[in-house]
Amino acid sequence: MNNILALFKKETSSYFNSPIAYFNIIAYLAVSAGLFFWFGFFFERRQVQMTYFFRLMPWIFLFFVPAMTMRLWAEEKKMGTVEILMTLPIKSHEVVIGKFLSSFFLIAIMIILSFPIPITLSFLGNPDGGQIVASYLGLLLMGAAYLSIGFCASTITSDQIIAFISGILMCFGMLVIGFVPYFRDFGLESHFGSITRGVVDTRDLIYYFSVIGFFLYLSILSVESKRWR
Repeated sequence: MNNILALFKKETSSYFNSPIAYFNIIAYLAVSAGLFFWFGFFFERRQVQMTYFFRLMPWIFLFFVPAMTMRLWAEEKKMGTVEILMTLPIKSHEVVIGKFLSSFFLIAIMIILSFPIPITLSFLGNPDGGQIVASYLGLLLMGAAYLSIGFCASTITSDQIIAFISGILMCFGMLVIGFVPYFRDFGLESHFGSITRGVVDTRDLIYYFSVIGFFLYLSILSVESKRWR
């Protein structure tokens, strides 16, 4: 646990000691708010709801999350610090979990900073508070799933661009498979859409935790294999 906490602090500080975290947060808020209010014709529709905002999130996260995760492991290998990391008395799962939690912390901050949108809507009308809360929970779960997939992509290459593209392709595959007949239950978007209706179904929770656990497990195996090379 101490190793995970130490890695979490190290990765989090590296995010906020560089422009990366601030750029991601500002870009995410600008893009999501811009698409929602202007390109989503919010004022023309005259509907005080965030349905369109949450519909955008699977596609916005498709690019933002891999951009965050591409450096998690690929950068370690490119800079040669992975060899040092692997010689430390720290287990592979502690490395993966520590890095994952630091990225999830940044995702959570990004999501929390979008709260002014529902607050603004509450002054304009009476949005469905329960649906909004459930949707934000779904957004956290979906973000964590994207992170686990992107992290897995980052462990297989030392090139950040390749890690970024691989992360997008893997996330896209998990996203659109839900649009294929008979495979709906395997798609990230379909379960997120279910939660955004305001009902948090146990099956949706199990799905997201399963996806997160599966790709983190693959990441652990990938990291563990580096110890024997």
